[in-house]
Amino acid sequence: MTVRVYGIKNCNTVKKSLKWLEEHQLQPILHDYRVDGLNAKWLEQIERQFGWEALVNKRSTTWRNLDETVKNNLDRTMALKVLLEQPTLIKRPILLQDGIALIGFDVKQYEQAFCQ
Repeated sequence: MTVRVYGIKNCNTVKKSLKWLEEHQLQPILHDYRVDGLNAKWLEQIERQFGWEALVNKRSTTWRNLDETVKNNLDRTMALKVLLEQPTLIKRPILLQDGIALIGFDVKQYEQAFCQ
């Protein structure tokens, strides 16, 4: 089974996710935001699925470097704009496959989604 993974190839969490998927005979296909880009329509669909709060990685260097005014006034509209401009701010990885939608790397969630 092929699994679409969205993230950045040099992200350690994405690497862990790809490794786990491969070890479980799944075929991950990485969509790297830096290489393959990001479009507003996809981002809006993902936001509807997870909520903008879940998409914003507040532990990232990108978040720490954001202007305080942006951080303090973040709402859905602003978040979508900032995420589109700075995709490294999106929590990763995001996995999408036949009704499965996961964000982040959590072994238990992966096992529930793919090992049943």
